[in-house]
Amino acid sequence: MSQTTHPSKHLVRAYLERRTRDVQPPPKPEEIRRQLGWGMLMFEPKLGNGGRS
Repeated sequence: MSQTTHPSKHLVRAYLERRTRDVQPPPKPEEIRRQLGWGMLMFEPKLGNGGRS
């Protein structure tokens, strides 16, 4: 199973502010996610409790 990480709104606002001043076309979505630290985290469920929480 995977879990998504999200950047803070302050980080996103700062990124968008920088992008609005940039004359180059926007980067690909993968690059934007990399710059903001927005990605998928893989985790493994804990075993040993018989499947009960």
